[in-house]
Amino acid sequence: MTRKGSITIKDLHAQTGAHVRRAGRGRAPVPVTDRGKVVAALVPPTLLPTGRRRRTVLAEYATWLSREPATRVLDDLDAVRGER
Repeated sequence: MTRKGSITIKDLHAQTGAHVRRAGRGRAPVPVTDRGKVVAALVPPTLLPTGRRRRTVLAEYATWLSREPATRVLDDLDAVRGER
């Protein structure tokens, strides 16, 4: 038994193009079932997140960025070289 509007994996495999176009025209996800259980969904692009994420700068990185560029490089080289 499948849910109304859903498709089976077998149907998706047989008619992928038609189902993808159907999902693209729709305003809701098209559930994909495997043995009566929803396992995936075809989603129109309008329902996808925009891709923009809020970024956070770690305090240690902000401190590192605020140092003088030449000093940063020399300090980093000294830290890598150690007591040579």
